[in-house]
Amino acid sequence: MVQGPRIYNLFPLLAGSIRDWEAHLPRIAEMGFNWLFLNPFHYPGFSGSLYAVKDYYRLHPVFQGGSRKTPDALLAAFVRQAEDHGINVMMDLVINHTGRDSELVAQHPEWFAREADGSVRSPFAVDPDHPDDVAKRTVWGDLAEIDYEHPADLEGLMAYWKALVRHYVELGFHGFRCDAAYKVPGDIWAEIIAAAREAYPDTHFFAETLGCQPEEVAQLHDAGFDYLFNSAKWWDFQEDWLLEQYEAYRHIAPSVAFPESHDTERLAAESGGDERVSRLRYLFAAFFSGGVMMPVGFEFGFRHKLDVVKTRPDNWEKPLFDLTDFVRATNEMKASTPLLNEEGLQVRFTAPHAPLVGLLRHGSGSGGRVAALINSDPEHSHDFSIQEMAEAMASALEHIREITPLSVHGPLAGHSRIRLAPWEMRVFYAEGG
Repeated sequence: MVQGPRIYNLFPLLAGSIRDWEAHLPRIAEMGFNWLFLNPFHYPGFSGSLYAVKDYYRLHPVFQGGSRKTPDALLAAFVRQAEDHGINVMMDLVINHTGRDSELVAQHPEWFAREADGSVRSPFAVDPDHPDDVAKRTVWGDLAEIDYEHPADLEGLMAYWKALVRHYVELGFHGFRCDAAYKVPGDIWAEIIAAAREAYPDTHFFAETLGCQPEEVAQLHDAGFDYLFNSAKWWDFQEDWLLEQYEAYRHIAPSVAFPESHDTERLAAESGGDERVSRLRYLFAAFFSGGVMMPVGFEFGFRHKLDVVKTRPDNWEKPLFDLTDFVRATNEMKASTPLLNEEGLQVRFTAPHAPLVGLLRHGSGSGGRVAALINSDPEHSHDFSIQEMAEAMASALEHIREITPLSVHGPLAGHSRIRLAPWEMRVFYAEGG
């Protein structure tokens, strides 16, 4: 069985130097993660942001620490240690922009987009409600935008990116999380991905595709990405948009869900520290799509948002709660259920806007079906007919078993209703075709 990615995002500024990263590996492996994602670790520009890269071959001083070893030696040693724990390591690949003071701006000015006055253009985001209002744009002034629309030296630019990817694959990295992948043309990605796999066929590419338009994701269809990232974190368990996104995405590539990320507020802060919400959201992310990801500190209920400039190891928080056993059990459920590692048709079998939500997943290769019941009501318990669930799963009761993490339940036969407490989710598996 090919297992989907179970990704732990070790945010490097919170973890510290590369030598400090190593201490987290046993705990990450114990929770059942098979991938580790590192945000950019390169030398940053004047803003200090991880995503404003000045030099792709030097280390951020925080990650170099007091070591006199070369960046390559430090990174290669860390990747080998992760492999010893059964974990593949992916890094952030940021090729839609660099830092405004990047060495590439001086060395290859022809690679960058320009304003009318000839100055380097900074990337920006528009207000969706006022797309033509320049005053409402968010401009990242510490960044310089790569020109893919009218490239003056595409051959040289592509050679640079291919060499960069090859360099880090040769150090042992198994994959790349491609930042704002939708901002780079699909044929550019196709060439980079093909070049990497020609030398290293098992290299994985994950497209970050959040906050963009459907057509921007669609243009990545033939790029060769292994996974996309979906928007399950923002679903209210009611509206249809997430299921529509899932259906569209799965025909491009399977996707990865997450309960929070380094770009979002901490879920424990949003929920007021409600452990039930964190349990529900991680289990839902693991159920919903072929891959799942969570950032460091989620398992402990950390509440302070990760900052790509300011976060430091001193920001490590006192745990609000400890979900490590629950995360481990959820990852075990996912790893041992083939259907949860692939993607096929997924439908809701409960009434729209009902507080109790039922989702049914069909696999694309393996047999069987998996169903989830989710109580999105924060105050009241709700129950659901066992017979109705059996009918939705097209299975006899004796062929259905519960696989909810850390739950022990007897046979469903002989019972008439399934009861769920507020913010509770339960998962069921039915054998058969």
